[in-house]
Amino acid sequence: MRYHEAANFLFDLRRFSPRPGTEATRELLGYVDDPQESLTAVQIAGSNGKGSTARMLETVLREAGLDVGIYTSPHLDDVRERARVNGRKLSKAALVEFVERIEPYVTENAAAGDAPTFFETLTAMALWEFGRREVDVAILEVGIGGRHDATSVVDPVASAVTSITLEHTDFLGETIEEIASDKAAVAPAKAPLVTAATGDALAAIRGEAGEVCRVGTDDDAAVTVGAAGRDGLEQLVTLSGTDWAFEARLPLLGAHQARNAGVAAALARQVADVDDTDLEGGLRRATWPGRFEVLDREPLVVLDGAHNPGGCEQVDETLSTFEYDDLHLVVGAMCDKDHRGMAAALPEPDTVITTRPDVGRAEDAGVLARAFVIETDADVETRSTVADALDLALESAGPNDAVLVVGSLYAVREARSRWTRPKIPKRVESLPEAQAVLEDAHVTDTDAWETRTQGVHRVLKTRLQPREARTLEDALRSVGGECAVSAVDDSDRERVDIVLMGTHAQFERVVGRLDDRADVGSSLAAELREALSVDTVPNDHGLPWEDGTAVMGILNVTPDSFHDGGEYDALADALDRAEEMIEAGVDIVDVGGESTRPGADPVSVETERERVVPVIERLADRDVTVSVDTRKVDVAEAALEAGADILNDVSGLEDPGMAHLAAEHDASIVVMHSIDTPVDPDHEVHYDDIVEDVLAELTERVLLAEKAGLDRSRILVDPGMGFGKSAAENFELLDRLEELRGLGCPVLIGHSHKSMFGLIGREAGERYEPTIAATALAADRGADVIRVHDAAANVAAVHVARTAADPDSSGK
Repeated sequence: MRYHEAANFLFDLRRFSPRPGTEATRELLGYVDDPQESLTAVQIAGSNGKGSTARMLETVLREAGLDVGIYTSPHLDDVRERARVNGRKLSKAALVEFVERIEPYVTENAAAGDAPTFFETLTAMALWEFGRREVDVAILEVGIGGRHDATSVVDPVASAVTSITLEHTDFLGETIEEIASDKAAVAPAKAPLVTAATGDALAAIRGEAGEVCRVGTDDDAAVTVGAAGRDGLEQLVTLSGTDWAFEARLPLLGAHQARNAGVAAALARQVADVDDTDLEGGLRRATWPGRFEVLDREPLVVLDGAHNPGGCEQVDETLSTFEYDDLHLVVGAMCDKDHRGMAAALPEPDTVITTRPDVGRAEDAGVLARAFVIETDADVETRSTVADALDLALESAGPNDAVLVVGSLYAVREARSRWTRPKIPKRVESLPEAQAVLEDAHVTDTDAWETRTQGVHRVLKTRLQPREARTLEDALRSVGGECAVSAVDDSDRERVDIVLMGTHAQFERVVGRLDDRADVGSSLAAELREALSVDTVPNDHGLPWEDGTAVMGILNVTPDSFHDGGEYDALADALDRAEEMIEAGVDIVDVGGESTRPGADPVSVETERERVVPVIERLADRDVTVSVDTRKVDVAEAALEAGADILNDVSGLEDPGMAHLAAEHDASIVVMHSIDTPVDPDHEVHYDDIVEDVLAELTERVLLAEKAGLDRSRILVDPGMGFGKSAAENFELLDRLEELRGLGCPVLIGHSHKSMFGLIGREAGERYEPTIAATALAADRGADVIRVHDAAANVAAVHVARTAADPDSSGK
C-alpha cells in the first residue's frame, strides 16, 4: 500500500458522523491487541487550553528524561502530527503499516454499517504507536467532553479538566454544570482530578469526580499560580504547592496559559518524579503553534485559534498587554459557533476582514461579517480566502498596528502557511530522478509516469490548500509548464503536496499572472519568486557566506573532542591555531569548549566559559568572523559580549533563550538538526525521507529564531551530519544539499573527519582525503558554510569548486 492510499483510507472515514461512546474504539483496539492496556496514560479534557496543557506536560516530562507520546487534535498541516513520540510526528511508514493492519476489520464493519469514525480510528492509531514504541507516558487530549470520548478507552493514572464554557451542547448538555460533569468523567481512580475550573463548573466537577486538585490564583488553591507580567514574548510565572515552589518563563502568553502551566505542573508531579529544574526547563520549551503565536513585530501579527467566546476573551486579555495603534482582525470560523458572542468578546477592532477557511464546516464570509457589523463599529469587508484576507490586513496595517487572525485553528493553519510553507528546490537531471520526486509527493503511478518528462528542468515542491493548488496548476499548464498534485484527497480539507515543473521563462510568466489572482494572493507569487530566483535581488548584509561558500575553521579548546581534543586547550596553542587558520584563508573561526562526541563528559558553564572567552577576546579584533560552538545560553552571552558574531547551537535551539540572545546582539545563529546531544550511537532513528524530514523538523526551530527577531539570512541551518543519522543518510544529505535551501536559510555542512566515511572503508585517522573531497562536493552543491578542521586544504577545495563554477572568480 502506498502512503496516499493509506492516508485516503483514513480521510474517507470522515464521512461517518461523530458519535458518543467508547465501544467502537475499544473493539478496534482489540483487533490490534489492545495496546492501551500497557500504557501509563494521562487524559486532559476542557473547553479551552487542553492542547496547550498537554504540550506543557509533554515538555516537562521529556525534560525529566522520559519517553513521551502525545495525541492532540486537530492538526495544522499534516494528519501525522496528531500522534507524536518525543516530539517527532508519526512516520509515513507507520501510518501505512497501521492502515494495512486494520483495513480488513474496517471494511468488514463498514459493510455491516458500523465502521469506526475518523477520530476513533486516529485515537486507536495513536495508542497503537505509543504501545509499540513503549513510551513511558502517553498524553491524550480529549476530543469532545470526557465520559463518552474515544480517548476514554484508557484507564488514566492522572487527568485534568482545564476550563469549562458552553460548547457542544447537543452532545454534552445545555448547562455549564452538565458539561462540567461530562468532562469530569475522565477522573482517575487513584489520584485527584486536576482542574482550573471555578464556580458552578468546579462544584459540578467535585460532584462527579470527588477529590480534586484545584489550580488557581488564590492562596486556598492546591496549586497557586502567579503571573509577574510579560517579558518580550515570554511571561514570568510563579507556581507553588504544599511543599514546592518555583518560577518559570513561559513562551505561551496570557493569564490562562499561566493557569494551564499550573495544571501541567500538578499532573507532572502526579505522574513522575520531577523536580523544579525539570518543571522550569520543560515549561520554557513549551511552544504550541496557533495559540497566541506572535509571528511578526512591525506590524504585530498574532495567530490564535480561539473559537468560542471564552477563548476570545482570553485573546482580548492577552492582546491588551501589547501596545498598538489600530487593530485589524482576520476572522474565519466554523458554522456551529457563537459568532456574535465571539465578536463581542474579541478586542475592539478598527477593521474586520471575514473569510471562509477551506473546510466544509466553515461559515460563509458574508454571514460571519454580519455578526461583526452588529457587534462592533469596525469597517467590515470579506475575502474569499484566508490568504487574501491576511494580505489585505497586512497591506492596510501600519508598522505600529496589530493584525490578529482568529476564529478557528483552520483559519490559523491557512494563515500560518505564509511563514511555514516549504519551498524545496529539487535537483533533477534524469527521468528516473523526476519520477522519484513525483512519487515522493504521493501522486499516482500513472501521473508520475505521464508527467516525468516535464521534470528535467526547474522543479519545486511545496504544500498548498487544494484551491490554491488548482489555481497554480491551471496557470502553469496555460504557459506550457506541468504540475502534479498529491493523490491525498479529502474533499478540499487537507493541504496537499504539489510539484511544479517548467522552464525559467514559464515560471516568470506564471508568477506575473499570480499577482493579479484574487484566489491565491500575492504572497504566494512572492514566495515562488524567492524560491525560484525569479527577479530577486541577492542579500547584501556583509555576511561571510553572501559571496559564495565560506569556510568555518574548527577550534576546539577541549581535552576530549573526537578529532583534535587536547591539542589546543592551552590559550597560547589555541591562538596559534587560530592564526594558522586565518592565514590559510578561513572566513570564520568557530571556538568550542565542550565536546558533543559519544560518551563526552558534560562541562559546567563556568568551565566552558573559562575555555572560550579568553580566545574570543583575542580574536575579536582580527579580520575574521568569530563563532562560538555552545548549547548553553550563559556561555553564549559571555561569548557575544567578548566579541563573537555567530552562535553555533548544536542542540537546535533546545533552549529558546538562544534565539532571543542572538536577536538582542544582532548576531547570526546556526540551528542544527540533532536527535541527541551528545550523540547516542545506539539510538536508531527512522526517516521517511532524510532531507524532507530534517527540513520539517527544523521548520519550527527556524520559525522560533525568526519570531525572536532574526532575519532568515542570519539563520544558518545545519542538517546535523553524524547526529542521529546513518552513514548512508549522511551521504544522501550531502548529495541532496540543494534541497536544504527549502527553508530559505543559508546552509552549513559539518562533515569533517566524521564516521560517515566508514561507509567507504575509511576509519578514524584515515578521513583527511574524503573530508576534502566532500568539501569540494558540498561547495559545488551550493553549501553556504563548510565547517572543517584542516583549514588550508579545505579552503583550496572551496576555491577549486568556486572557480569551476565561475572561472572569472579565480583569485577573488
